[in-house]
Amino acid sequence: MEDRSEEDCVQENGRSDETKSKPSGSPCTSLKMFLVALSFAYFAKALSGSYMKSTITQLERRFDIPSYLIGVIDGSFEIGNLLVIAFVSYFGAKLHRPKVISLGCLLMSFGTFIIALPHFIIGRYEFETSVRWVVNSTHNSSPCQGDSAGDQPGISPQVPSTVCEGESNLSMWIYVLLGNVLRGIGETPVQPLGISYIDDFATEENAALYVGCVQTISVVGPVFGYLLGSLCAKIYVDIGFVNMDTITITPADARWVGAWWLGYLIAGVITLLSAIPFWFLPRSLPTAGSRVQKMGTQEEASFIKDTPHPKYKYQAEEHSSFVEMAKDFIPTLRTLLGHPVYVIYLCVVVIQLNSLIGMVTYKPKYIEQHFRQSASKANFLMGVINIPAVALGMFSGGLLMKRLKLNIMGAAKFAFCTSLIGYVLSMFFFTMSCENAKVAGVTVSYNNVDSVSYDNHSLIMPCNLNCSCSSSEWDPVCGQNGITYVSPCLAGCNTSTGSGKNTLFSNCSCVGGTGNFTAGTGQCLNKEDCDRMFPYFLALSVITSFIISLGGTPGYMFLIRCIKPQLKSLALGFHALATRTLAGIPAPIYFGAIIDTTCLKWGQKRCGGIGACRIYNTSAYRIAYLGLTLSLRTVSFIICIPGFILLSRQLKEEEKKNVLHEALTNGGTELDVLRKEEFVVLNSDQAMHTTDNSTDRHTQL
Repeated sequence: MEDRSEEDCVQENGRSDETKSKPSGSPCTSLKMFLVALSFAYFAKALSGSYMKSTITQLERRFDIPSYLIGVIDGSFEIGNLLVIAFVSYFGAKLHRPKVISLGCLLMSFGTFIIALPHFIIGRYEFETSVRWVVNSTHNSSPCQGDSAGDQPGISPQVPSTVCEGESNLSMWIYVLLGNVLRGIGETPVQPLGISYIDDFATEENAALYVGCVQTISVVGPVFGYLLGSLCAKIYVDIGFVNMDTITITPADARWVGAWWLGYLIAGVITLLSAIPFWFLPRSLPTAGSRVQKMGTQEEASFIKDTPHPKYKYQAEEHSSFVEMAKDFIPTLRTLLGHPVYVIYLCVVVIQLNSLIGMVTYKPKYIEQHFRQSASKANFLMGVINIPAVALGMFSGGLLMKRLKLNIMGAAKFAFCTSLIGYVLSMFFFTMSCENAKVAGVTVSYNNVDSVSYDNHSLIMPCNLNCSCSSSEWDPVCGQNGITYVSPCLAGCNTSTGSGKNTLFSNCSCVGGTGNFTAGTGQCLNKEDCDRMFPYFLALSVITSFIISLGGTPGYMFLIRCIKPQLKSLALGFHALATRTLAGIPAPIYFGAIIDTTCLKWGQKRCGGIGACRIYNTSAYRIAYLGLTLSLRTVSFIICIPGFILLSRQLKEEEKKNVLHEALTNGGTELDVLRKEEFVVLNSDQAMHTTDNSTDRHTQL
């Protein structure tokens, strides 16, 4: 098929040379250029989108906000889509589609730059710490003393009221939200207009493969997005502006914030470059059915012009006024929503995407919190192991659909089966548990007895009662007994030596009853059980991702094929509108809100109020995160049952109509033949009758 298409292109170029027409690129070359440009645009938007998800924990800590608010920021991208998706899909299909896509890429780039803006207009990052940094210091003041709370370099309890008023009136995360909204608006035309352009001007046999290639590239983008997130998470947020020797925390600390802003600058530049090629592409291309010989007669050209287009092709109207397009919008939308199979498909996709978006958004955080990995390592593993499996699955799905020549019903069954197999395998994630970190007064008692507590009062014990400790701060130290304490003060430590990361606290009364028990900075790294289970989690994650993504391309092609060609762009646009409105916006918010309920210890803002979560109940986190994901997918499978019934009825009705149409066509042809035969017989009878009459007259004469 591909070779034949190439021959058509060569022949058309030859005819163009013979007729000395206006020079222009061949249709195949232009289509391939559009395919490359669209793939790069998909790569750019996927890279910036995945980088946003890789910076979730960094943004939480930098702006001291809970997970549900991060969900609002993440969902703001879909809000931007919601504002314009239906109109861009409908009106954009009748305009110059490549240039509309280019404008969208420019807007995406601008929004990405705005996301990075807060870093350059706010002060340096300050975190809670009791550790001093004093050059040539060998002895520091005691953490356990009543008047030492205000003498901490990382946080000052008595912040001037004017500073707090300014901070409360200006929440810098608003800039991140607004930038993400602009990204969403800019991304709007890329998918519906790009996919419909390919499907309109590619041969029917190659359309599925081309869409599969584009979708595959869009999954390659997150690989680099998460790798970029991994790199930036290792770099301290204020790199180049502070002396790194004074930083007393490491990337594994719950207070660490990486250089989140750097990745957004890089992603903005890449998105800006993706806008350039679309300005040089044509508005439309000849389809396989419309590539006619220009040297033919006017009669031939007229005949071929009236030939119907292929089954799934739709030629955009070259000359349509805005008023005419607006009048057709509501009736066209009513026709689309009156299609039962399309509506059922939308319901299934919306529910499945709620599960998928919630899972993907918080998966790096799940790896961090449940398996106690750093943000950098979690993002690296997502980019190197998980995302390539998805890309391979989507490409393999498109290739299988072409090789097996799946029709609408075949594509639907294929997508359903792959999703069901992935669903069954995902249930094994529940068995891959990891115990809570041992934190005194939070997950275990001070006597090392398992006792999960959400109450700050459990942190105050007789061993630290006279220290006047704050139960709201988070400055963990690892005791000699292998238990983490929320702060040196709550560990009952009386003296400290050294400075920075090498600070050692001694005479800690809560660590042991007698003797000189010490504690070091940071949490204890007791995660042997997590390290044993983590490789199995990664392996199962790769397998399920590959199997589920196999049905991605067939499912998308089912969307294109189940509706009339003239409704294709609107169907794709409304599909994007529904999924973003009912899945993209709410899923990160309610997933984040449910995850927040499993938080055991919240951080505190400088001027009071709850900040970012410092430690979660890993068992509750696992049940809430995985349980919600699989529950949504269970509902989607139930809705698929009436969907298959309606699809079967629709295909039978279409088959009956085709049979009736062929019968009428053949019947009309046979009737014409009979009429011609009857006419010939009548003429011959009349001729014979005339001959007989003339013979009789001759005989009489």
